[in-house]
Amino acid sequence: MKLGEIADRLGCQLEGDANLEITGVAGIEEAEPGQLTFLANPRYRRTLATTRASAIVVSREEGPLPMAALRSGNPYLDFARAIELFYRPPRYAPGIHPTAVVAPSAHIGPGGHIGPYCFVDEEVEIGRNAVLHSFVSIYRGARIGDDFFAHSHAVVREHCRVGHRVILQNGAVVGGDGFGFARQADGCWYKIQQAGPAVLEDDVEVQVNACVDRATVGQTRIRRGTKIDNLVQVGHASEVGEDTLLCAQAGLAGSSVTGKGCILAGQAALAGHLTLGDNVILTAQSATSHDLPSGTWSGSPAIENKLWLRCVAAYNRLPELRRAVRDLQAEVAKLKGMVRS
Repeated sequence: MKLGEIADRLGCQLEGDANLEITGVAGIEEAEPGQLTFLANPRYRRTLATTRASAIVVSREEGPLPMAALRSGNPYLDFARAIELFYRPPRYAPGIHPTAVVAPSAHIGPGGHIGPYCFVDEEVEIGRNAVLHSFVSIYRGARIGDDFFAHSHAVVREHCRVGHRVILQNGAVVGGDGFGFARQADGCWYKIQQAGPAVLEDDVEVQVNACVDRATVGQTRIRRGTKIDNLVQVGHASEVGEDTLLCAQAGLAGSSVTGKGCILAGQAALAGHLTLGDNVILTAQSATSHDLPSGTWSGSPAIENKLWLRCVAAYNRLPELRRAVRDLQAEVAKLKGMVRS
């Protein structure tokens, strides 16, 4: 594909030979001649002198470059779009594989592909152009919208609701039982029936081996556009706001509520029954047991990120500060002895 055509399709400003032939895309350190790469993170700017790429997607503000360039207002996004110009994911023909089990009362919309060893239970409704790859289980009474894609071993449990254009990666479970048990007089735990469904709105993606639990009563709701990374746990009756990112191994205890556009970085955690404001960022391995307003928060228990950075800097100096305090204590004791004498 000619570089000029790529520029037109991405809406980027071309700088260089429009007839340059581009055969693929690659990261800046791995790129070969004929490939398009990108620069979005300043820490990789040093690699501009050594990359072998023939062209690069960069910001409009980036300085002179040793290669052809596509100037962009959002290099990361436009490179993501460029990948789609060269990579074509597999297509799945409509039909039901002979090994799949589809209940007579289930309704599969036109264009659906039900792959090997899938199970679709009674009274399930699935919209148009769904793909159930293999070993996918859809429990009784689930309602799923159009353009659904479930990779192998994904599960949607009974009576859960899934919107349009939802993707479940391998092993994702929507609507597994919430962790609800009541202690009895003899100390044993009584299982609380998890009667409320999990609801995923449009354009949600749940990645590998992540779990969105069903609610005891009411519902667990993941709002439009949210993306849930690998090994994330969303506890029962939680509500996750629109366009939120829950990164790897993040955890929400039951009845957690997040606002719109939040980011919980890797291994961040929320105790139950609390609320985050819109656009909260909880940095990696941070945790909170109290409500947080908009802003960036770090540590456990979480405090404002700027304060946390100062605390961490002080923590690194604790040994020398301890020595200084001991020296001062010794000096004070010496002075006190001199005064008594």
